[in-house]
Amino acid sequence: MSETPPNTLQYRFDGPEDAPVLILGPSLGTTWHMWDRQVPELAKQWRVFRFDLPGHGGAPAYPAGSVTELTARLLATLDGLGVQRFGYAGCALGGAIGVELALRHPERLASLVLIAASPRFGTADEFRQRGVVVRTNGLDPIARSAPDRWFTSGFAAAQPAITDWAVQMVRTTDPGCYIAACEALATFDVRPELGRVGVPTLVLVGSEDQVTGPAEARTLVAGIPDARLAVVPGASHLVPVEQPAAVTDLLVTHFSTAWQPIADPGTGQTAIPAAPVKPALAAVPAQAPPVAPIAEIAPPAAQPQAVGRPDPYDAGIKVRREVLGDAHVDRALAQADEFSGDFQEFVTRYAWGEIWDRPGLDRRTRSCITLTALVAGGHLDELASHTRAALRNGLTPADIKEVLLHAAVYCGVPAANSAFRVAQEVIREETTPQE
Repeated sequence: MSETPPNTLQYRFDGPEDAPVLILGPSLGTTWHMWDRQVPELAKQWRVFRFDLPGHGGAPAYPAGSVTELTARLLATLDGLGVQRFGYAGCALGGAIGVELALRHPERLASLVLIAASPRFGTADEFRQRGVVVRTNGLDPIARSAPDRWFTSGFAAAQPAITDWAVQMVRTTDPGCYIAACEALATFDVRPELGRVGVPTLVLVGSEDQVTGPAEARTLVAGIPDARLAVVPGASHLVPVEQPAAVTDLLVTHFSTAWQPIADPGTGQTAIPAAPVKPALAAVPAQAPPVAPIAEIAPPAAQPQAVGRPDPYDAGIKVRREVLGDAHVDRALAQADEFSGDFQEFVTRYAWGEIWDRPGLDRRTRSCITLTALVAGGHLDELASHTRAALRNGLTPADIKEVLLHAAVYCGVPAANSAFRVAQEVIREETTPQE
């Protein structure tokens, strides 16, 4: 395979060249091999297209920090291959790409399956925290805990080869691309837009999924006009691997009966012949686990300003949340009252909307400057919150140490001594992997 350009994705095809294209999208930390057990059956009637996320499965490490950017790379890849219309099934982050396709590029999408997906994955703070852990410790802690997140305990114990495959798959992912994907999930939130998903959609979830479980699946079904729910008993987050036969049957049934009959403008092909429609699926029988390993490893209302000058409040609250975290900002705003509310608005509008949002310096550089200024002023409470922000903005603990050592020369040893004590505690809390 030739080198993959930065704006496209690594991919492979299986199945007849003249068949309708069916795309399978992977979850964070996996490769296209997570679909190995589905491909033989699907490839009988579809041209199956699988892709790797950047830096996954040996793909070139060109980080993409948003679901929108990942979707654009997928479409650029398909455009280069002449594929205009397709069905799509995606797991977790792959599911987020599927929702993005349905919302922004509905003319390309014939039918949709969302597996272990959610309109919002956890909280932004959770994923940015994971990025801090990876930046500090590498991917090994995340890799070792992957089987606990992905599989039921019984499956993991009975299938050590697959469990080891999962660990190695995460461990060999590019850390920078993994961190960027965490940022993509942190900023993904389509809850207000689900009603605009206009293609037939199957929402599929493992009954034991503790990451994006049945509650998230029901939220998708409630919001998407033409959606059905299938709950697979005895499966956790990576349900295509844990219950491959059940997932394959559900995919075949859905794409055989819910493929919108619109001709592909690129090939002139129409939908595959429709099989009799089956009743809505609420659950499927549990399948025996595989016996062999996978083939290969609303902010406060802004006050109006003078006509003709944009109000920086909206930009300020966005940057403030991204840098300090939702929990910190929510706490500060909740504590504001009639006395302090104007000050919180002032800080959001001018410190964050006017200064932090300026293009002249990146956030990493601004964090270095802010830490030094806080050391000089002896503002230890603010130093703690901005140490957390510095980690989220890309500084490592080693970087922060160098900033504080440099500050000791110009701000004084006593001030730096207090700063080291505060920063050390914050770094310990923020970079310790959660078991």
